[in-house]
Amino acid sequence: MRAAFGEAARPCQIVCMSQIERPQNIRLGIGLLMIAVALFTIGEVIVKSLARDYDITQIVWARYVFHALVTYTIFSRANVFRLAQTSRPGLHVMRSALMLAATTLFFSSLRYLALADAIAITFVGPLLVTALSIPMLKEQVGIRRWMAIFVGFGGVLVIIRPGMGVMHWAAILPLCCTVCYAFYQILTRIASRTDDTQTSLFWMSTFGVVVSSIAVPFFWKTPALIELAMMITLGTVYGLGHYLLIRGLEIAPASKLSPFLYTQIIWATVLGLIFFDQFPDGPTLIGGAIVIGSGLYIWRRESLQRVGNE
Repeated sequence: MRAAFGEAARPCQIVCMSQIERPQNIRLGIGLLMIAVALFTIGEVIVKSLARDYDITQIVWARYVFHALVTYTIFSRANVFRLAQTSRPGLHVMRSALMLAATTLFFSSLRYLALADAIAITFVGPLLVTALSIPMLKEQVGIRRWMAIFVGFGGVLVIIRPGMGVMHWAAILPLCCTVCYAFYQILTRIASRTDDTQTSLFWMSTFGVVVSSIAVPFFWKTPALIELAMMITLGTVYGLGHYLLIRGLEIAPASKLSPFLYTQIIWATVLGLIFFDQFPDGPTLIGGAIVIGSGLYIWRRESLQRVGNE
């Protein structure tokens, strides 16, 4: 999870970036985004592997600490105190707490669920963001997009199949993760009105490092060398993934990149089969297709609406 998405991303709606004029290159932007979601999926493979022997708290700690090191290295030329400056610290604490909760919930789900199953459920994120944008951002959503939202949630029910005893109870975890991430996205949109992306990333990374570092001593297990290397790699791929995602958004419009977030399900299916011998069953594939189709429809309607307003 997505996430700056997170977690990526989690694999949810893209956050608006600072309005700074930069040369545009849509093909390169798409390429950077697709590499980013591939890195996020590699990170999730590492999480699922580590979750066999380590508490999720320690894995979350490793993800934040080593991610923060990458982030601080990338932005090393910037003044740390300038990055931390904001007129809305409470807002950044709230959004950072939501991102931490989303990360913990999604990582926990990977202990029990197949990689592709967990990621397919999180694809309901853009639908939630669209629904929440009405009361929180005062945006207008027409009847067609409302229908797409309900159809998308129906796709999630096809994946989870409540009451049938097929899907593991942990399927609720990526769904809860997506709720947290949707609220995070909304608050990030609000924060982007007054703060730049680097400030938002700084607060998110620092909050996660501080809180997870307080909690991790209670769950600590000294890792072997190979597992320590995996933890370092985990934070590194998330850090690089977020950086590439940001760079992609700087050189290409979010409206052009959004559909390519769904390529993560391809990576999840392939890597899940290679590393865990897991392949999504028929209902999961059908439900995932419904959710993705609903998300793409909403993206299309929003794109047409933007064109009509220009």
